[in-house]
Amino acid sequence: MRTDMSYTVTRLAQGIVAPAEATPEETISLSVIDRVAGLRHMVRSIHVFKKGERAVEAIKRAVSRALVPYYPFAGRFVDSDDGEVVVSCTGEGAWFIQASANCSLEDVRFLDYPLMIPQEDLLPYPSPEINPLNLPFMMQVTEFTCGGFVVGLISVHTIADGLGAAQFISAIGDMARGLPRPTVNPIWARHLIPNPPKSPLTGPPPQFPSFKFQYTTVDFSTESIRQLKSEYFEATGQHCSAFDASIAKTWQARTRAIGFGPEELVHICFFANTRHLLAGALPQEGGFYGNCFYPVAATATAGKVAESKLVDVVRVIRDAKSALPREFAKWAVGDFKEDPYELTFSFNSLFVSDWTRLGFREVDYGWGTPVNVIPFAYYDFMAVAIIAAPPVPKEGTRVMTQCVEKDHLEAFKNEMKNFA
Repeated sequence: MRTDMSYTVTRLAQGIVAPAEATPEETISLSVIDRVAGLRHMVRSIHVFKKGERAVEAIKRAVSRALVPYYPFAGRFVDSDDGEVVVSCTGEGAWFIQASANCSLEDVRFLDYPLMIPQEDLLPYPSPEINPLNLPFMMQVTEFTCGGFVVGLISVHTIADGLGAAQFISAIGDMARGLPRPTVNPIWARHLIPNPPKSPLTGPPPQFPSFKFQYTTVDFSTESIRQLKSEYFEATGQHCSAFDASIAKTWQARTRAIGFGPEELVHICFFANTRHLLAGALPQEGGFYGNCFYPVAATATAGKVAESKLVDVVRVIRDAKSALPREFAKWAVGDFKEDPYELTFSFNSLFVSDWTRLGFREVDYGWGTPVNVIPFAYYDFMAVAIIAAPPVPKEGTRVMTQCVEKDHLEAFKNEMKNFA
């Protein structure tokens, strides 16, 4: 293992990868969820693979082939005459970068936290004349001296949710392994998503505050998760998930560390998949890759979250989850006063993203699945916790947070370590 720490990444080639065949030239509409303004942002992640002979060539060809059935990813976002964002299916293609690193993956600990190579060196950014928010998809493949490689991905959330993006990346893997077509047939069908009337705009436009949240990562042990799940079952006779347990602890740790007033309200919000709630509308065979989620929010006083047993914090979260079918059905027919997709980014709100079940861990370009997947936070003004898996072969749950400022960071870490 090298110890000189002079690890560098060199970008060798970059440009547009077009679909391997002609694709339909059309302008296609997005769903009302796709068009939520807050989703027009870049979702960034890096994916670490231990081996891959001539991986760049194979993956680049696979991207070109996958862009045929997934041709909207080769288009561009544009504004329609009525001011709504749409996809212009131009067949231009995706931005692709080939790069190499002067070290092995072992030298940089397979990019375990803290990163020994800056994320900016491993993620694909286009040339200055290109607006990255108009490109649905960009990829960088960096080869390491050991024969392993890292895939850096940036996709715009407007075109796909996490499940949908992972479905597309899995299709690239299918093509790289030589399959004649993707395992899952892609379905656009954005018209199948409910389109309730918009609520009238009231009050001032949303504010985007400026916080200085610090990044930190904690691994929760399998035993800690199992113990809390067992305690919850004993107390309620019901099951809870590792996700429920993880976000309950994170919410409580943040609330305690910041020291909100006991009567001040604190919120936690996560985004629940709703494909099962549209089973009668979406194709039974699956394949829909658009945004299909609903924001689930739980609210309690800071005193309750900070002072209660963790089992009771889990109960607050589970109660909010149980209301999902009812709340989504009400939204679908326009029975709401405030649009649940118009989020408020206040200091007392924690947003959670679950990366454990999206499918990125199962992607295989021909040399096996990734040993590490690292998603990154979205906006500086969002207090965020990302729930993921630690690098192979570690077990447990990894919680990557950007949710407390410097003054509260040590207290937050100490609270989180109690569950590690």
